[in-house]
Amino acid sequence: MKDGIRITDEIAVIRHDSDRYMSQLHRHAQAQLLYATEGVVAVTTESGTWVVPPNRAVWLPAGLAHVTASHAGIRFRSLLIDSAGLGRFLDRCRVVEVTPLLRELILKLVALTETPGNREVAEAVIRLLMLEMAFLPVQPLDLPTPKHPGLAALCARIRCDPARPHAIAVAAAELAMSRATFMRLFQRETGLSFGRWCQQARMLHALPLLAEGRGILNVALDCGYDSPSAFAAVFRRSLGRPPSVYFRTPQSENDAATRDMSPVLART
Repeated sequence: MKDGIRITDEIAVIRHDSDRYMSQLHRHAQAQLLYATEGVVAVTTESGTWVVPPNRAVWLPAGLAHVTASHAGIRFRSLLIDSAGLGRFLDRCRVVEVTPLLRELILKLVALTETPGNREVAEAVIRLLMLEMAFLPVQPLDLPTPKHPGLAALCARIRCDPARPHAIAVAAAELAMSRATFMRLFQRETGLSFGRWCQQARMLHALPLLAEGRGILNVALDCGYDSPSAFAAVFRRSLGRPPSVYFRTPQSENDAATRDMSPVLART
């Protein structure tokens, strides 16, 4: 189901609830904030792919051509925002964790579809939302795409089968390059070493599987790891949290911390 509702001249809300989703290549005149509530959605541009798990959001600048897709059930909301005149501190794609404040600002804008407020209120909420976005740390959930045709084709093959080992010597030979030339070119094109890029491709491949409720052992094997402990160690090092708790919301973690502290608080 797709439903688009215009709030004011500056904002629109689009709702998506479906089993699978794949858009055509398109662009919006406004900036877009896409917020996943269930499932994992991927946004792909000519420069890379950004993966958006539940309780994260991706910001796309106005006019950026992109494709949005999911491979399983998905629920997400998109805010289309006229960001003209609001500064250039959000002039590139980024994924952020949806904090309680950001979530409330998103919900406030969505609520305006039912009870439209005045223009000043909408603009004030947008400014607060963009300020919050600007201060949030960027989540490491992107995978850059090289512009070099040979490297781009190689990266596409790896993404189709991330579990398969990909040796630098073999990849370089496929492109008729020396090992050193291949490594320098790949680093220059993507900003990552070849090994780090392949690792990131595996981590982003794992996220939709974990969101579907797959066991860590099965996900580890599907991503090419021999054991769940090896997979969990790389996952935590790459994405900042172990896979077992990655999809917890910030609020649920705060509640858990409060419960853990309750005996201490009771004694004080």
